[in-house]
Amino acid sequence: MNILMLAPEPYFQPRGTPISVFFRLKALSAMGHHVDLITYHLGEDKGFPNVRILRIPDLFRIRGIRIGPSWAKIPLDSLMLVKTVGRLLRKRYDLIFSHEEAAFFGTALGRLWRVPHIYDMHSSLPQQLENFEFTRSRFWIRVFHGIENFILKHSGSVIVICPDLLRQVEEAGRGEKAVLLENFLEFDYPGTSPDDLQKKRGEYASPTEKIILYAGNFQSYQGIPLLLEAAARMKDEPVRFLLVGDTPEAVASMQEKAQELGIADRVCFTGQVPPERVPEFVAMADALVSPRLSGTNTPLKIYSFLKSGKPLVATDLWTHSQVLDQGMAFLVPPDAESLAGGLRQALFTPEGGARAQRAAEMAAREYTFSRYQEKLGLALQKAGLEGKAGVRE
Repeated sequence: MNILMLAPEPYFQPRGTPISVFFRLKALSAMGHHVDLITYHLGEDKGFPNVRILRIPDLFRIRGIRIGPSWAKIPLDSLMLVKTVGRLLRKRYDLIFSHEEAAFFGTALGRLWRVPHIYDMHSSLPQQLENFEFTRSRFWIRVFHGIENFILKHSGSVIVICPDLLRQVEEAGRGEKAVLLENFLEFDYPGTSPDDLQKKRGEYASPTEKIILYAGNFQSYQGIPLLLEAAARMKDEPVRFLLVGDTPEAVASMQEKAQELGIADRVCFTGQVPPERVPEFVAMADALVSPRLSGTNTPLKIYSFLKSGKPLVATDLWTHSQVLDQGMAFLVPPDAESLAGGLRQALFTPEGGARAQRAAEMAAREYTFSRYQEKLGLALQKAGLEGKAGVRE
């Protein structure tokens, strides 16, 4: 098929939705489809065979887009709309495949051109406004509820990335359109020899110390201050905390917090690294942690963590517990003492290894590329494209 994909974000940058877009493109390309991707002017050109990246012009000199809703997205999305109309006037597409807020005009244009539409629902639009404190206006939240209902009603199928979004689509009366497609794929990683890995590990910890890894951004909902407070409760134990990700400004802020807590020598920050390097840090870690404090979407990194065979500690909130249970991870209350206790169990008791092994065995069965393609093919079929899904082994 010829697919027009709309991704209103910087593609590619190593953060949530762009990573998801990357793997959608990878799967669609492997399934034999041709994709024209319309996206922002920012980002790295990461493509695949039969994938063409079409960027909006850099008219507004915007050099960065923060995670979540922002005023900067309004002019950029307007340019995406213009470019999308231009493509539809020039070429016949079999499908419009829209991510996030681009689904609003993607759905409308699909109806106008009589082209099936798939909504890739990475989060609830009105919920984003509240979670990122973009607005508290009940009026605008109601408007975005209306937009979301319009998209759900008129899309042929809806891809959701976690059980909570599936529940929301079902409650909206559109459950028959939904396909749960977890973001469980990983970037190709060439691997590191045991000797090189040991040498790299030595840059962060001594041979007698354990490494606890956090990977991701430092947004407030991620709970990094909570993690540092837990680290302060373990400062006399043979552990090092390794935090991978985010900008120099965000890192400086958390370094200051670590200094205040008296643990600057126990915490290492790498800053942002290419996503294909993250498995290297996971491989050198002894335990993994996700201290998230809010939100309902499952963190993308959880699926990679489950595959790793390393003990995982996470806050016992719906964002985690909709996927994790106590049989495969240590779910703890979101306070520093409990988080430190969970990390001790993960590192220093046999149960840590046992839960990690169960998690890895489950992930090896459920989270494979062929399974990913199968679910994506189901979304295509639900959109009315039977016979064109193109699922390949």
